[in-house]
Amino acid sequence: MSSTAPQDKVVLDATHFDSKARQWDENPVFRERAEKIAAAIRASVPLASTMRALDYGSGSGLLSFPLKDELGHITLKDTSAGMLAVAEEKIAALGVGNMATRCVDLTSAPLPEERYDLIYSSMALHHIPDTDAILATFHALLNPGGWLCIADLDQEDGSFHGPEVDVHHGFDRAALAARVGQAGFAEPAFRTVFEIVKERPEGNRAYPVFLMAARRG
Repeated sequence: MSSTAPQDKVVLDATHFDSKARQWDENPVFRERAEKIAAAIRASVPLASTMRALDYGSGSGLLSFPLKDELGHITLKDTSAGMLAVAEEKIAALGVGNMATRCVDLTSAPLPEERYDLIYSSMALHHIPDTDAILATFHALLNPGGWLCIADLDQEDGSFHGPEVDVHHGFDRAALAARVGQAGFAEPAFRTVFEIVKERPEGNRAYPVFLMAARRG
C-alpha cells in the first residue's frame, strides 16, 4: 500500500479517533474484544511484574487496563490526543501508578530511547501504511528476548472498512509471518481470538481477528 492515499480515499487519522474518544469505552463490544485479546496475550506470553510494556495504537487503553496488574509498567502510545486524554482520566480515577501515556507517531518520530520487554497492538497495524517499517521499529524498541503481540484482521476483501478507506485489507497470516521473520522475530504463532460480525447487503459477514505472538532474537 502506498503511504500516500489516492484522492478518493479516506484516511482514518487521529482526528477521526479524537471525535469518537468520549464514547469509545461505552461500547460493550469493544470492551469484550479487549478482554479477549488480553486473555490471548496471557496465553501466549509469560507475563511478569518486571516487564515494561508498550501498547501502540492504545486508544483509550481498553487493552492495557486488564493487563496492568500483571506487568511492571505500561506506556500507552497513540496519535489521538483525544483517546489518550480518556486514558489519562481513567488512570487518575483508578489511582494507577504503573501506566503513562505519550502522544507520538512511531512511523515518523525519531526512535525513542526507552526499551521494552513486551509490545502489543490491537487493530492498529492495518492502519499503518508501511508494515515492514513499523515491524523494524518494534524490533528496535524491544529488549533481546522481548515479545511482540499483534491483534488484527485476517485478510479480507476490503469490505470491513469499505473501499473508500485507505487501510490494509487485513493480513494473510503466512505473508505476515514472513515479514515478521524478516524483521528479526522468531517463530511467530497465530491464534484466532474472535470474529467481528457486520451486516452486509448479502447478509451477515464474519471477519476473524488473530493474535500473532513472536519473540525478538
